[in-house]
Amino acid sequence: MKIYFIEKTVPFNSLDINKPFISGSEKTLINISNELSKFKNLIIKVFNLTKTKHVIKKVEWNNIENISQDDQPDILISMSDANLLSLFNCKKNYLWSHSIQTVEKFFRKKQFYPFIKNKPIMILEGDYHFKNRSFLTSIFGKKILPIAVDYDFINFKVDEEYMPNRNAIFTTRSDRNLDFLINCWSSIRRESHNSSLSINPPFNLTEQQKRLGIRLRKKGDKFDLIKELAKSRVMLNPGHKGEVFCLAAEEARELCIPIVTLGIGSLSERVEHGVTGFIAKNENEFIDYTIKILNNDKFFLSLKNNLIKKRNSRSYKNVAKELLDIINEN
Repeated sequence: MKIYFIEKTVPFNSLDINKPFISGSEKTLINISNELSKFKNLIIKVFNLTKTKHVIKKVEWNNIENISQDDQPDILISMSDANLLSLFNCKKNYLWSHSIQTVEKFFRKKQFYPFIKNKPIMILEGDYHFKNRSFLTSIFGKKILPIAVDYDFINFKVDEEYMPNRNAIFTTRSDRNLDFLINCWSSIRRESHNSSLSINPPFNLTEQQKRLGIRLRKKGDKFDLIKELAKSRVMLNPGHKGEVFCLAAEEARELCIPIVTLGIGSLSERVEHGVTGFIAKNENEFIDYTIKILNNDKFFLSLKNNLIKKRNSRSYKNVAKELLDIINEN
């Protein structure tokens, strides 16, 4: 069976997986194609903006301009863009969504006509994503397929007895309720002296915010991120209505870092309240839970031990098997 993926974001192939410019959607494509290539009866090809053809780990990476009409897939999966489905003549089409897309945006992005023409089944990344995908933009069916973290996170050796300093971290985009977090931080810092908060650039910090221990992370490669997460005591992520999975939170969970969130968007799916972190009902609870994790070593270690027990519960091996189940049942 020939399974082809098609996408059009930035030039990349699987050799770029550790680069800073690779976001969650690109990581997903790299990981799922690599895992599927391990099945003997599958031929996996990717068509995107990669400049030259490469075969990497049995996956053939091609430039999207080099599609041959003589080479047709049995299964075609477009990453986010229904327009790309029309570049092949395939009877079994899937549209893998990484965002909440309103009906208005669906029409504005000229997705409706190719969607109706190619009749793709939607692949969605969680319950929140499933519930918020409108009927009109999923009339041919929709399936839930939660993703996973890279194997480098899974294989990282977590020191069970390590006690990090009072470091909090926020590794998602600054437009996803970072303002709420910074507003909370002054109250957190007042009760947790010498604590620090690392956030992603770009963001213009004031001198007052710097004095409160807020600093901009240096965005390096994936291994820099793993090292920095491993030295953090808590991830603070309020959540956002645009988060359909939140890979940043899943990366923290895999490295046994408790998460405090408001549960907005999909964040309630990433945290087991009172076990792996906390889903606060309001600003005061968000502040109080954070202070307790930062200040109480015993409390922090109890959460960390819970997280250690739940490590390695999901990988792209699971994602690949579940994707094949979806394909085979349709």
